[in-house]
Amino acid sequence: MTHRLPRLLHPGAWWLWATTLAIAASRTTNPLLLVAIIAITGYVVASRRPASPWSASYAMFLTIGLVCIGVRLTLFALVGGAPGTHILVRLPVVPLPHWMAGVRLGGPITAEGLAASAYDGLRLGVILCCIGAANALTSPRRLLKSLPGALYEAGVAVTVALAFAPQAVAAVGRLRAARRIRGRHDRGVRRIRGLAIPVLEGALDRSVDLAAAMDARGFGRNGAATQRVRRTTAALTLAGLLAMVASTYGLVARSAPAGLGVPLLVGGAALTAAGFIVGAKRGGRTRYRPDPWRLPEWLVALTGIAAATGVLLGPARELWPSTYPLVAPPLPAVPFLALLVAVLPAWIAPPLPRVRAAGSTTAARSVGSRQAVRVAS
Repeated sequence: MTHRLPRLLHPGAWWLWATTLAIAASRTTNPLLLVAIIAITGYVVASRRPASPWSASYAMFLTIGLVCIGVRLTLFALVGGAPGTHILVRLPVVPLPHWMAGVRLGGPITAEGLAASAYDGLRLGVILCCIGAANALTSPRRLLKSLPGALYEAGVAVTVALAFAPQAVAAVGRLRAARRIRGRHDRGVRRIRGLAIPVLEGALDRSVDLAAAMDARGFGRNGAATQRVRRTTAALTLAGLLAMVASTYGLVARSAPAGLGVPLLVGGAALTAAGFIVGAKRGGRTRYRPDPWRLPEWLVALTGIAAATGVLLGPARELWPSTYPLVAPPLPAVPFLALLVAVLPAWIAPPLPRVRAAGSTTAARSVGSRQAVRVAS
């Protein structure tokens, strides 16, 4: 079967799979389901990430997620005030001026408030892990080739911005290897100062070099489209995307007015599709070896959609476990089984192409460089 030949999956399929899992994570604070999403994304990334410099970015996003949980708990301890009967510790209260009424610094820290803060921080961390999984499974530059003409100019800027995190991860690996060769320690808090500036400088330089190379090859040019077509495309696309972004409030926030999220989402999708149709008339773009969209891409995308649908249809009392009074979070059967479907891409995705001298770091870097040249050509 041709679709089982070794090849890289279409980047849009991986991003759709990761985005739907992020939507599922945004619709619950149940720690059991959130931990399941982390396990699923981690297993799929470990099974399907290519041999490329950006494939190690998932660990960085996982670390950022853990930092978010710590920051959320620290902020609660400092400016908390959630109700609760189980007091864990009492911090000294800092007096504040009268114009800051309603804000408290210090005071009692309750188990109920601590659990609620941990749930919220875990939800944000899981969403970041989903984004990290998409970055680790595919290159943002490959996704740029598949963008509609209406989003092409903005896609160039977004691609350069998204390339910063993978480039930073690759720079950390190179600097740590160089320090080990010189006999220096590459771990510990004191070594961060020696790595931070070179990593940031190298990642920024490579992102700027990428932007210059893409500009030299004509990326982001307007083509032969008239000014009226360009303005119509930009207006329709921008209005549609803004409506879709605004719809997330109605879909995620439980306090949003009923019937706000779905109409905005449908209307925004219609405006965006109209912008894509008008933008397709601009022409002037050619694709060299476009990524195919075949049965594996459909299956991977459907697994993510099925997982998000199962979570959205779950009972609210199980998706949002109570923290006041504090109870053990239940394990909802339907959302959990739906999330297990999202692990299928580890087997249904096409086999990865073999890399010559697979154990060599130089070979992995050359593969990433060849793919970047191929996309930019």
